[in-house]
Amino acid sequence: MSTVLFKAHGLGNDYLVLVEGGPLTPERVRRLCERHTGCGGDGILEPGVSALADHGLRIWNPDGSLAEKSGNGLRIFAWWLSTWRGAGHSFSVGVHDPRGGPDAVVRCDVDGTTVTVDMGAASIVGVDVPFEVDGVSLAAVLVDVGNPHCVIFVDQELDALPWRRWGEVLERHPAFPRRTNVQVARVLGRDRVELRIWERGAGPTLASGSSSCAVAAAAVHTGRCDAGAITLAMPGGTLLVEVGETLRLRGPVAPVAVCLPLLAQE
Repeated sequence: MSTVLFKAHGLGNDYLVLVEGGPLTPERVRRLCERHTGCGGDGILEPGVSALADHGLRIWNPDGSLAEKSGNGLRIFAWWLSTWRGAGHSFSVGVHDPRGGPDAVVRCDVDGTTVTVDMGAASIVGVDVPFEVDGVSLAAVLVDVGNPHCVIFVDQELDALPWRRWGEVLERHPAFPRRTNVQVARVLGRDRVELRIWERGAGPTLASGSSSCAVAAAAVHTGRCDAGAITLAMPGGTLLVEVGETLRLRGPVAPVAVCLPLLAQE
């Protein structure tokens, strides 16, 4: 069977949907996601079935590892289901848990190219947790939104800081046996935060849905922002997170291409 992939991005955070062909393996995922010799992507979305939801999904990181959740990945998958598979405008997706737990059920709503997903409740694991990177003392808010996040709030201009180095080191810090996503964020107002993202298994990314949710939850929990709608500004653009009993993530999806990778690439 030939392999067919659909590629789309959410503010530059791009994913490949496995339309046809399989099975996926870590090595095959790495080759397909490679920017120069593959189709290129921040991960692969593998459709499946779920006993708990209308549709099932397995999320692969570009390094071949499995992710528990991805906000932008879910929005892209929801848009593909609605547009390509006739799933309608409102449905649920059960995300496979690589740790062996039950699928995480996410409600999705598609309105044209705008997709909203309910990411569930955030769990604040720790506040002002100290870390040191290259002699610099950092204080982090640890957040779980279905996947792990390490949020560092600063007052300085973000791109004047070595945030990529901080992310590279903290992702694999011994405190995170499953590794972690890292965000460096600056609050611009009671309802607006800018951030830079080091994504677990991918490195620096232009945008991230789950990172936006984690930063918004951390900002509200620590009193930096008010609950309700918060705008998250990233190099790729802005997403909106509504912080309440759950986190509702809203933003655009843009289709890119249909890819037919050659066997030599796989």
